[in-house]
Amino acid sequence: MLPPLVTYIQRGLAHCYQEDQQSWSHIYHLDGRESPNESLPRQDVFYSLNVILGLASLGRDAWEGEYDLPALLQHNARRMLELPVSVYAYGMALWASAELGVVLESETFSRIRNFVTDREKWKNFRAQDAGIILIGMCEQKKAGYTGFDETIHDFFALVMNNFSCRSGLFFDQPYGFRRNFASFATQTYLTTACYHYGELFRNHRALDVADRAVRKLMSLQGPNGEWPWFYFVPKGIVADTYEVYSVHQDGMAALFLRFAERRGVAGARESLIKGFNWIFGQNQLGQSMMRPELGMIYRSVIRDGELCSKRKRVIRAILHALRTKNNGYAPVADLTLRRECRSYELGWVLYSFGTREDLKEILYHPEFEKNGQI
Repeated sequence: MLPPLVTYIQRGLAHCYQEDQQSWSHIYHLDGRESPNESLPRQDVFYSLNVILGLASLGRDAWEGEYDLPALLQHNARRMLELPVSVYAYGMALWASAELGVVLESETFSRIRNFVTDREKWKNFRAQDAGIILIGMCEQKKAGYTGFDETIHDFFALVMNNFSCRSGLFFDQPYGFRRNFASFATQTYLTTACYHYGELFRNHRALDVADRAVRKLMSLQGPNGEWPWFYFVPKGIVADTYEVYSVHQDGMAALFLRFAERRGVAGARESLIKGFNWIFGQNQLGQSMMRPELGMIYRSVIRDGELCSKRKRVIRAILHALRTKNNGYAPVADLTLRRECRSYELGWVLYSFGTREDLKEILYHPEFEKNGQI
């Protein structure tokens, strides 16, 4: 019998699924509008690959009869090549394919392989691109594919040369002033990539870099378990806390913390649990982030007035970096919810927690068994 966490997330994914497009939607709005699903094709396909990864991690019994996951993988990977997707989508296609145990169609795979092994392109890859592509290469290697053997070690060297920083955090891009400001997603994917590579090849440098990044990130985790959104990398400080994204709390932090747990990094398990409890209402708003009647999770907590623009957030981040420290948390009265859910978040929750048996306080939390209206 599947734990309540899994059945809750499956319910949410059913609402996000667009049968006519064979994909999960970019946004499911939670503001009461008549047509809540919003499609943006280039995001739909990436999010769908992320969902496929999460469902695949559960095993066939969790999706067979509900979705034809192998066909959805091929469809979205093919479609990805026709759209202006982010570079990291190529890595996600490799990762999802390996997790599902399904080889991508020959032409699709050939185009993806040629893209990610083109060394001319590497110099322009941003951190998230490099992180997910490195994970995809590692997972393909674990699945038995040897075609990346000639490039994977050079690609890891590129990650270290372009993105590693003495502060313990990772830069966002290889060059320019903007590289100094990096999101939590940047930290997540590169830390996780170092763990994947380090464990696969028994590379102590990669594992040590990942452990150091985890310790640094945990030292910057907020008092309610929140993972700040934006960092000033050279000084290893928080540039801006908001917005605080649910996906960081319930899915993405666990990508690296589960490795850290296995390696005995002190505080990793406690950090993971505290972060997830933020979803259940142990946050600044004192409010659950869940919509149980839909199997959804509100996307984030954000400063009121900043839902549609990042300008104030960017200015604030630069000022905080110049002052060396973040000036703290916004008053509760100045905060609001971003009332939407993203399907990729639900995919990450499944991937990070769906097969765990040791975190019953999360998997069987009463919030996952509610079905009524909020």
